[in-house]
Amino acid sequence: MAPSPTPPRPLKVALFAYPDLQVLDLSGPLEFFARATRLLREEGRSHPGYSVTVVGSEEGPIVGSSGFRFLPDTTWRDLRGEVDTLLVIGGRGVEAMLGDRPVLAWLRKMSGRVRRLGSVCTGAFLLAEAGLLDGRSATTHWSRAADLARRYPRVRVQDDRIWVRDGSVYTSAGVSAGMDLALALIEEDLGAEVALGVARAMVMYLRRPGDQSQYSAPLRLQAAETPSVRELVTWAAEHPAHDLSVAALAKRVGKSPRHLTRVFRKELGVAPAEAVEQLRLEAARRALQQSGAGLEEVAARCGFGSAEVLRRAFLRTLHVTPSAYRARFSPRGELDS
Repeated sequence: MAPSPTPPRPLKVALFAYPDLQVLDLSGPLEFFARATRLLREEGRSHPGYSVTVVGSEEGPIVGSSGFRFLPDTTWRDLRGEVDTLLVIGGRGVEAMLGDRPVLAWLRKMSGRVRRLGSVCTGAFLLAEAGLLDGRSATTHWSRAADLARRYPRVRVQDDRIWVRDGSVYTSAGVSAGMDLALALIEEDLGAEVALGVARAMVMYLRRPGDQSQYSAPLRLQAAETPSVRELVTWAAEHPAHDLSVAALAKRVGKSPRHLTRVFRKELGVAPAEAVEQLRLEAARRALQQSGAGLEEVAARCGFGSAEVLRRAFLRTLHVTPSAYRARFSPRGELDS
């Protein structure tokens, strides 16, 4: 996506905070917007970047669920000036905020004044309570997605998305996903090159697009109860080009192929071959996003053998070709021949 035109002054981002919130939901996006602004200045770019304001639900210090105490810049009653983007932070304290009618009325008023409205984690509940997600697609932390759908049936809940955009309204999954959302907003405003620079500066492992699962394949598959299976999944994720046939995997852990298949199906819900393809797809997605390697090289490096096998796996699972995936999600935007 091409960056927005350069504004005459910094884009004001307001982060709405309240007692008992999840502090990383707040500090993560704040740090990313601040780092983007610093990067622009260091590189001598004309864009003024961001001005970030923490907006409290009340005056005085606010204590997060971890016990971390911080002082907001202002309160929602005293917020002044034009706001470009308003993000509602998540946390356990959101339940108490759902009955705060003045805050809900303020959110409804602000929704018509800002360019972008969004939430991090369970902040989506506050937007939904205000009626601002009615008829829209949205997401939240995976553990609260079913509750969001039950309590607000007019919201189209996407229960396993990293972040979701529906028009000018953005919602993200929990905790670290708020940083993914902030990075997506930075890319929207400043372009892929700046977003990648911010991700690198923050030592972010992968710039995840919104339609990725909240769980990466390695993380999902490491949920096995059997320690040897967890270790096997970790090893396979780190060595996708090795022989990962059922026989080879079974030999590595000293089990029969039949027994290993039974354990995988019972504990992970998939057969070993399905798990291996998920791991290899994850590796190929990272390679396509982070490097300019050709499809044959990516296929070999990630255990697919050939570009055609890689292409079929992408179409079957992701419904997109590897080249189209790279064009959409890589900052390089390169298409392979």
